[in-house]
Amino acid sequence: MADRHWTPEIVAERLEEAADTLRRLPPVRVRGHASSWPEVVRDVREAYGWDEARPRLGPPSPAAIDAMDEALRWLAWLEPDEARLVWLRAEGVRWKLICYRFGVGRSTAWRRWVCALVKIAARLTGTETAALGRPTGCLRDRNALNEHDKTVETK
Repeated sequence: MADRHWTPEIVAERLEEAADTLRRLPPVRVRGHASSWPEVVRDVREAYGWDEARPRLGPPSPAAIDAMDEALRWLAWLEPDEARLVWLRAEGVRWKLICYRFGVGRSTAWRRWVCALVKIAARLTGTETAALGRPTGCLRDRNALNEHDKTVETK
């Protein structure tokens, strides 16, 4: 994974693809009550509007499923709230609903989302912040980050 330069945008795109792949997998059905009676066959006049139409895309390719499994493993590197936030955004949940769920403002939710993506991208590229002596959490002060980079370069 360290052979490629990962950015937060690439990570977000891969997580969105993983959410799309997961959505395209067949639904899991619990075996339970079964009947030996055949299904009732309805004609067109009776069947119209009986059930809501649910169009589905075709099943995902094996390569897409492998990429989804890899992307889902990335969420284990995050704190539970960060992973939940990143996955909600990958599924396309609106910011307003995310803010309501987490009890934070839009800009705070966005900063936490970006911070989580940066953590994943740093780990994928092999430049983890902990390895550079930085705190593992998201740095809030850009000036402190720049000062830290200057001191690391001079050493």
